[in-house]
Amino acid sequence: MLSGVYRFPLMENVVFGKPYADALAQEVDRLDTRAVFILASGTLAREADLVEQLRQMLGNRFAGLCAKIGAHTPRTDVVAAANMAREAGADLIVTLGGGSVTDAAKMVGLCVGNDVTAPEQLDLYRARVAADGTAQRPAAKPPGVRMIAIPTTLSAGEFSAGAGCTDTARHVKESYSHPQMIPRTVILDPAAAEPTPEWLFLSTGIRAVDHAVEDIGSIDGQPISEGAAYHALRLLGKGLPAVKADPGDREARLDCQIGAWMSMVGSQTGVSKGASHGIGHVLGGTAGVPHGYTSCIMLPHVLRFNDPANHEKQTRVSEALGRPGEPAADLVAQLIAGLGLPSRLRDVGVKPEQFDEIAENSMYDRWIHTNPRKIEGPTVIRALLDAAW
Repeated sequence: MLSGVYRFPLMENVVFGKPYADALAQEVDRLDTRAVFILASGTLAREADLVEQLRQMLGNRFAGLCAKIGAHTPRTDVVAAANMAREAGADLIVTLGGGSVTDAAKMVGLCVGNDVTAPEQLDLYRARVAADGTAQRPAAKPPGVRMIAIPTTLSAGEFSAGAGCTDTARHVKESYSHPQMIPRTVILDPAAAEPTPEWLFLSTGIRAVDHAVEDIGSIDGQPISEGAAYHALRLLGKGLPAVKADPGDREARLDCQIGAWMSMVGSQTGVSKGASHGIGHVLGGTAGVPHGYTSCIMLPHVLRFNDPANHEKQTRVSEALGRPGEPAADLVAQLIAGLGLPSRLRDVGVKPEQFDEIAENSMYDRWIHTNPRKIEGPTVIRALLDAAW
């Protein structure tokens, strides 16, 4: 008999299809905040007027701006931003950017709430995963300041209470979480995502596809997560090619944004992911591959590897993508190719001499140990990497 527990996240609102500045103004009034600190993508802060629109709307409630968050959220950048926000007396963080900026805001809240003023102090709060998959998460105080996210990509980390943060000294991306690290509100405005480079918008859309696919195939899926993931794939499967064909199609962009939101329902309630996510984390932190690209490259190979263990669940993926009866791995690979995105590790600068390190480090990621087909050790990961070369 089916059984389980569904956990509602500590998120208050998702506002979609409204101009982001107007939506934020309403949220700032609702929360009665007085000192709003903005974390923004450096590119957006330099080349678009999106940040300036927020600054003008906030008026004397604008408390500062940080636009210096590197890819994969380096802990040095996070602590520097936290020190700025603390000095400014911020009572709300607002993000405008992609996943690295979103994760940075979560980490800023953690740092402020736990008096972290130097990067090495974050060692006290990172999750520790052993090679057998057992994990320990140290206790942490709640974030000292909460956040509102205005995402400009589709990786959808804004719908989770966890954050990835890279220790650049050890070249390892580490995991942090607290239930209140999730944004209070997410604002989905397709206009805010129009300046995002095409490769980044589309590839993070495949990251959202990866969320949905691995939720449907999960070892501990739930009815609500499967339904949301199925709908996510329907929206992303039509929305991403439509944006590729016409970057100005805001309805298609909103379909993609809502699809990315739906792809995270499983993550919110604790549904386990698999090896595409697990290897992807390490490709990002160890080899510097953008998150979207990790999914473009690894997801088809992981689907083929897992097919003997969850073939029936993979048929649901094919149905959601509109071509029942065809292999899910082939359909995902065709979607990626149609978007003009990379499909090989060699295309994103990963070298074969890095494979052993990536395979070893992957065994310390929790999602490797919840993959639908058991992964016995780094030699299995190495075989997947070789197939993706």
